[in-house]
Amino acid sequence: MEIEKTPIEGLIIIKPNVFKDDRGYFFEAFNQKKFGEQGINYNFVQDNESESQYGVVRGLHFQDAPYAQAKLVRVLQGKVFDVAVDLRINSPTYKRWFGVELNEDNKYQLMIPRGFAHGFSVLSQRAVFHYKCDNYYNKESERGIIYNDKALNIDWRIAGNDMILSEKDRLLPDFENSIHNFY
Repeated sequence: MEIEKTPIEGLIIIKPNVFKDDRGYFFEAFNQKKFGEQGINYNFVQDNESESQYGVVRGLHFQDAPYAQAKLVRVLQGKVFDVAVDLRINSPTYKRWFGVELNEDNKYQLMIPRGFAHGFSVLSQRAVFHYKCDNYYNKESERGIIYNDKALNIDWRIAGNDMILSEKDRLLPDFENSIHNFY
């Protein structure tokens, strides 16, 4: 596997070694020992999966400490633009976002540490999205930031009139009014 650092400390792209032949392909999506050798040491306790259609924007979501979650995310089918926003107040990249295309062909994964808001937009007709979490879901600590926050100015790669959002995501606060406790 190849590890690619991003401009934001702790946020990394994992490019697996994919073995292809006339039968199809094989790759290790997760190997705790190999990840640990690369400095990726998380105890994942929950796997989640979602299916979405073109234009869906999910996020930006996070859970406040002590229920924050690190996430290892990837796409099983389709193509998404995946985004993480640094919420760590003492970080030199606080309020910066990073995005990467994850798709069924490149098989890239994004490792998102605790202290980030996360979201994605679906660029294909359909996408199946999978993520491993190092902490359990806790409804009371669930928080978010509105997808179209003017200060963040995220390019979701979807035209505004094609975006499909949940009512909950439409009502999220902007960055300045979101409550988060990461340092």
